[in-house]
Amino acid sequence: MPIHRFADLTYPEVEDLADADCVAILPIGATEAHGPHLPLCTDVVLAEGMAERAAERLAAEGLQVVLLPALVYTSAPFAAGFAGTLSVRSETVTALLVDIVESLWKQGFPCVAWANSHFDPEHLGSLYAAAGQLEDGVGRLVFPDVTRRSLAERLTEEFRSGACHAGRYEGSMVLARSPHLVRLEVQRDLPPLPISLPEAMREGKATFEELGAPRAYVGDPASATAEEGSETLERLGEILAEAVLKAPLSDRR
Repeated sequence: MPIHRFADLTYPEVEDLADADCVAILPIGATEAHGPHLPLCTDVVLAEGMAERAAERLAAEGLQVVLLPALVYTSAPFAAGFAGTLSVRSETVTALLVDIVESLWKQGFPCVAWANSHFDPEHLGSLYAAAGQLEDGVGRLVFPDVTRRSLAERLTEEFRSGACHAGRYEGSMVLARSPHLVRLEVQRDLPPLPISLPEAMREGKATFEELGAPRAYVGDPASATAEEGSETLERLGEILAEAVLKAPLSDRR
């Protein structure tokens, strides 16, 4: 089955896809600082890559798939002290997600899947709040949270360590999908900064500055490779596709 990009379609084409029980995938990222070497759109690059890999798997299973334009603004208070970070109130993010999903359901899309690559706690709280409001909706919402241990175990060692903002984990995927966006001459000279974000948050740290990451990165950026990034994107796509396939599209609430 073909993969469609929602914003490139005409409204009659969207009507035809909705009638065909098409899966709609929404990439979700942030516009925020990712060190001096990765672009502000890093999370969006990753979310779109995850969505594309999942779409390929679902299309191979015979499903119609449409890729929605990414959500690029969300809550990002952890990096709010750095130029370029655009942080949105959590209640705004929740309301926007609810409206998008309900609009798709009303148009006849039975399943909406979120490909999320931003893990600020306030942002995740917005996603869970939106999912809670959508529980009794007319369609299915699929949201595999890869920060959950059972899914995180399928990803890389750096991701599991929690030292994974603009480090090897994210840098590798940007190298795999959008290598022209990586400032290689800066990346190769950055020293490792093995600070676990979850542990720092449990200690009450609320910003990169407070946890000792004055350049808005943690992890090991210099060790990033496109090969690892491609493998990680495949795993992320596999996780999302599996979540969509767990129940038939015709099972509506």
